[in-house]
Amino acid sequence: MQEREFQRVGGNDSITTDVRVVAATNRDLQAAIIEGRFRDDLFYRLNVFPIEVPPLRERKEDIPLLVEYFVDRYTSKAGKKITGISKKSMELLQSYLWPGNIRELQNVIERSVIISESENLCIDESWFTGHSATTDSAIQPLSTKLAAQEREMIESALAESNGRVSGPRGAAAKLGIPQSTLDSKIKALKINKQRFRRA
Repeated sequence: MQEREFQRVGGNDSITTDVRVVAATNRDLQAAIIEGRFRDDLFYRLNVFPIEVPPLRERKEDIPLLVEYFVDRYTSKAGKKITGISKKSMELLQSYLWPGNIRELQNVIERSVIISESENLCIDESWFTGHSATTDSAIQPLSTKLAAQEREMIESALAESNGRVSGPRGAAAKLGIPQSTLDSKIKALKINKQRFRRA
């Protein structure tokens, strides 16, 4: 792959090809390397242009567009005509935590389209019973507490690394997470890493 050449099984001639490999994972590969569960040489071959995609619960602004796409896809398949979605249903979709990410949203929309009898899509609230939404009062104190603990750990690592994020002595290495992940968290938590730089 690296040289963009390959040989057919049983062949002797090298064939040049022009391909780009895209690999995806939901695991922290740098942590897996430290734990000996992933080869570091393979990681550095793959890690050319990393793109971090946050979970659906962290990008609720994408939900209306995804809903529109899935509604269009499944109405065409089912031979139905659905022109909109109720405001209450959209609020429900945007308040849900989506532990199953986009695939779960896709399944909910497909199910809704199948049973829909009108042009206005409605989501059955009972489908989410037992799954907390972000509006659930029990979630807020926990998420706040977790954010505070995360901030404390990041700030401690930044202090130890003199405000440096990357490199073997950087905060990302100390925390065992990719640099891109730490940069995202620093931005989300509005941490000023400059204040940890010593003269």
